Amino acid sequence: MLEQVKNNMNKFDRDLSPYACLNSEAIRFTEIEDNDIRTSYFRDIDRIIYSLSYSRYSDKTQVYSFSDNDHISKRMTHVQLVSKVARTIGRALNLNEDLIEAAALGHDLGHVPFGHAGESILNKISLENGEGFFNHNVQSVRNLMCLENNGEGKNITLQVLDAILCHNGEFALKKYRPRKKTKEQFLEEYNLTYTDESMVKNLVPMTLEGCVVRISDIIAYIGRDIEDAIRLGNIDINDIPEDITKVLGVNNKDTINTLVNDIVRNSYGKDYLCMSDDIFEALVKLKQFNYKNIYNKAVTKEMLDYYETMFRTVFEKSLQAIKNNDADNPIHKIYLNNMSKDYLDNTSDERKVIDYIAGMTDDFFIKQYGNL
Repeated sequence: MLEQVKNNMNKFDRDLSPYACLNSEAIRFTEIEDNDIRTSYFRDIDRIIYSLSYSRYSDKTQVYSFSDNDHISKRMTHVQLVSKVARTIGRALNLNEDLIEAAALGHDLGHVPFGHAGESILNKISLENGEGFFNHNVQSVRNLMCLENNGEGKNITLQVLDAILCHNGEFALKKYRPRKKTKEQFLEEYNLTYTDESMVKNLVPMTLEGCVVRISDIIAYIGRDIEDAIRLGNIDINDIPEDITKVLGVNNKDTINTLVNDIVRNSYGKDYLCMSDDIFEALVKLKQFNYKNIYNKAVTKEMLDYYETMFRTVFEKSLQAIKNNDADNPIHKIYLNNMSKDYLDNTSDERKVIDYIAGMTDDFFIKQYGNL
């Protein structure tokens, strides 16, 4: 009976597009016993949503921090929207929805307190301390490979890790064509992101499913962030230029429908994703509008300076606590005492503090700063 059940779980492989990544093609860095009825990517979904990093999404900034409006998006809302958009495109193109969902739900696990503003500050601190560039997509992979499960990792498939590494929706392209990789090539790209600043901008997913997650990241946030800005009274819907709204629509629903349908029409039966010229041009203009009117104004200069003071204080005092073996400091009691010997022995003190801070929620970070 077990074999029949497993066969039922794998039946979708037989109906997928010739360009889809099959469950049978899943690769893990550590082989596991095949005594589970779940397929590999389905199992990855479970491993991700049961991770501690996933639980912390609920109190991490999407764009706006310190809002008392309960309808303003948190990081948890964003990843669920990415998953929904990506699975819609994936189902329409007959791709592997389990691989898509796993990557979508895990793609932002490495985001730090206060969103991209916090990420920029932690990147500066990381470089100053010889730990290389800090990027949230890279940290998302690090969480799953090295930090979860008390420093032993979750043993997620190569295809899911690669989709997460290459997801960065800040870099929009008209066409997304996957590039096959081995384990060794993936690890080489992952390691280069710490030393080569341009690497993150040039990452290409190894699967078409990874390409879907990447474009869906943009689709999921582009209109929703506008909705949040309108709710807070920061912009008005009429502020959006007409040459954008007449192509993409006047609200988030229309924008999502327009982008998804255009991608499906231009990508069906192909080994790449593509948008039409006018849709892509409007999307680029809308991103530029968002940066000018939302992202660049979401945090004031005074708040950025205050954030940096907070990050540097938590970093320096936590690092000092490791050097002085201060067992009562929270970095020991909350974090390091729970990590594996392998992690403790093979991770620099500076990287331990970066991992610790990167994993914090907004509220926990504020509390630690107050305590320190």
